[in-house]
Amino acid sequence: MRVTTAFNRLLELDGVNVTAVEIGADTVTVDVGLRRRKLVCPQCDYATRARYDTRPVASSWRHLRLGSFKLVVRAELRRLTCPVHGVRVEGVAFARPGARFTRDFEQLVAWLAVKMDKDALRRLVGIDWDTVGRICDRVVADDLDPHRLDELYDIGVDEISWKKHHNYLTLVVNHTTNKVVWGAEGRDAKTLDGFFDELGEGRSGQIRAVSMDMGPAFRKSVTAEGHAPQATICIDPFHAVKNVTDALNVVRRDIWQQLRRLPEPNIAKKFKGARWALLKNPEDLTGQQAATLTQIKRHGGALWRAYRLKEAFRTIFAGDLTDEEAGELLDRWCSWAQRCRLAPFVKAARTVRKHREGILAAIRLGLTNARLEGLNQRVRLIMRRAFGFHSAQAALALVMLSAGPINLRLPWESEA
Repeated sequence: MRVTTAFNRLLELDGVNVTAVEIGADTVTVDVGLRRRKLVCPQCDYATRARYDTRPVASSWRHLRLGSFKLVVRAELRRLTCPVHGVRVEGVAFARPGARFTRDFEQLVAWLAVKMDKDALRRLVGIDWDTVGRICDRVVADDLDPHRLDELYDIGVDEISWKKHHNYLTLVVNHTTNKVVWGAEGRDAKTLDGFFDELGEGRSGQIRAVSMDMGPAFRKSVTAEGHAPQATICIDPFHAVKNVTDALNVVRRDIWQQLRRLPEPNIAKKFKGARWALLKNPEDLTGQQAATLTQIKRHGGALWRAYRLKEAFRTIFAGDLTDEEAGELLDRWCSWAQRCRLAPFVKAARTVRKHREGILAAIRLGLTNARLEGLNQRVRLIMRRAFGFHSAQAALALVMLSAGPINLRLPWESEA
C-alpha cells in the first residue's frame, strides 16, 4: 500500500489511482485505474456512462524516466460508441489520442527537439527520430494558439528551405507579435491560397499590409478576389538589396573568369578572395578584407562601379530618410544603374523600378521579413543538427515549436 501511494504522488497524473507496481530489470510498470465513471471520446467532448465493451489487452504509455529505469503506465480501458466517430477507446487525460507516451513525456521530447541534436536526444529518451517528429506534430496540434489567426493586420510571407533539392515551406508571420502563425509545404500561389482559405474573407479583409519578396507567386495570391486585395504590398528590403547584391556578384564572377584566361594564374587566385570584401557591409570587414577593398578602389573600373552601386542602394534603407527623400534617391539610383554599362545592374534597375511602390511602402511602414530570414538560418542549423527530416510536416512542427505562438514548457514548470 505504501509503494502504490508513493508512486501515486510520483506520477502526478490527472484522474488516476495507482493500483499496482511491477519492478523489472530496467523497467518499472505502474498499473493505474481511472477515477471517473464516464467514458470520454478521445476526439471530441462526448461523454457517456454506456460502455460498448472493455479492451482485452491493457493500454500502456511511456512516462518520464525514473532514474535509470523506464517508467511505463498501464491501464485497462473501455470502449464507447460516439455518435460522431463511432466505436472508440476512451480517452485519458494524461495522454493525447493515439499516443503511446504520456503528455509529460511528449512535452519533454518537444522541448529537447528544439534544444538538442538528433543523436543526443535519441540516447537520452530512447526513441527514434521519426517518433520525435510525430510527437512534435501532436504537441503543435494540441498547444498551438487557436486564436493565432485573429487580429492579423500586418503580416509577412516568405519561404524557407527545409531539405535539399528545392523542398520549401511557406510561412506567414504576424508582424505585431513576431510569431509564425501559419505554414505549409510549397512556395507557390496555391500554397498561400490555403492560408487565406483558412483565414476566411472576414479576417482577410482586416489585413493592412503584407511584406514579401519580389516573386510574383505570393503577390498573385494576396491580390486575388476574396483574399486581401486591399492590403499594401511591401517588398522586403532584404530581398531588394539581395537583388542588387546578386548583380554585383555576377559582375565579380565575370571579371574573375576574364582573369582566369590570363597567362598568370595567381592573379585570378588572389582575386577570388575578394568576394567577401565586396559582398559584406563595410562595417563588418576584417582588416585583410578592408585592404583588399582598398586595392579594388585603387584600380577602379567596372568592379568598383558595381560596388559603389551596391552600397548606394543599401544606404537607402538606413532608416533615416523621409518618404520623399527615399523615393528621390531610388529614382536617381535607377537612372545611374541604367547608365552604368553593366548589364546585371541594368537588369536590377528594371526590377527595382517595377517594384518601386512596394519598396517605398516597406520603408514607410517599417515592415521587413527580417524575422523570417533569421528563422531561415535557425531552421538550417536545426536541420544540420538533426541530419534532415523525412517529412515536411515534421519540419514545420519544429519551426512552429521554435517560432510559433506556443508556450513550450518542461513538464515540471508551472504555467505561470
